[in-house]
Amino acid sequence: MTRRAVIQATGSYLPKKILTNADMESIVDTSSEWIEQRSGIKQRHIGAENETTADLAIAAARDALDSGNIAPDSIDCIIVATTTPDQTFPSVAVKVQAALNIPQCIAFDVQAVCTGFVYALGVANSFIISGQARNILVIGAEMMSKILNWEDRTTCVLFGDGAGAVVLQADENVQGTLDDRGIFSSHLHANGAQKDLLYVDGGPSSTQTTGHIVMQGKEVFKYAVQYMSDVVKETLAANDITPDQIDWLVPHQANIRIIESTAKKLGMGMDKVVVTVDQHGNTSAASIPLALDNAVKGGKIKRGDMILIEGMGGGLTWGAVLARF
Repeated sequence: MTRRAVIQATGSYLPKKILTNADMESIVDTSSEWIEQRSGIKQRHIGAENETTADLAIAAARDALDSGNIAPDSIDCIIVATTTPDQTFPSVAVKVQAALNIPQCIAFDVQAVCTGFVYALGVANSFIISGQARNILVIGAEMMSKILNWEDRTTCVLFGDGAGAVVLQADENVQGTLDDRGIFSSHLHANGAQKDLLYVDGGPSSTQTTGHIVMQGKEVFKYAVQYMSDVVKETLAANDITPDQIDWLVPHQANIRIIESTAKKLGMGMDKVVVTVDQHGNTSAASIPLALDNAVKGGKIKRGDMILIEGMGGGLTWGAVLARF
């Protein structure tokens, strides 16, 4: 039996507080022009003092369920991609389950930093294909502002807070071709030898503190361009398609120059690339589902469109997912 995991609904949530580049000038030695020129970022959302990652995830999940008119009690799996959980345990996923009154189900978090949502989609797709679940909430949620060194201008200007979600549903009424709706393939990678290029200098078993983001920006940029190009080629080859068959590229929103480079290698015009980095900054695992929901609600991505999702994060980790929305 052929079974596809179909993206049935999308949702998102952004904290109300907005921090513009001009606001950043009063916090750290930088300029609005410098930030925008290097990253494409104009503003980012910052969570309130009493907001947690779970709060953001719950709001995004609720939005996705409402958008798809999907009953919470139909969900049989929750996967949350996050690197900024409320606590070491329990997971953010079980907090989402409790808040939305979802019955007993599979619920856990995935940690692959900025590639987290891509990893979570890959895992969820495998669950549906194997028949272990039929309706899965996949969420990317982050409070990156909580792990920033606000005196480090190379990192604090880049990140923001937010959450995005999708509901994946099993569809057995498919032909097993690229005309189907649903996920066709996922491609996940990691290279632990590059773990020191982007990391947080703290943790429960080392410093017993949260720590702050440390990044070798030039090296991360170089590998981001390389790995994104490689995984896009891998995805195209695995599905025997050409770049012109892709309707929309939905990349991780870290840096406009990385996004433009990937699009150029695909021969894809920027009019077919979903870009929200200017408004949200880098929200790590939340950036792709935020961008996806923005494009769906904004009328860009429509049912039947072929979308290529890709991202790279600390680890280094990277990956891509091809799907027909």
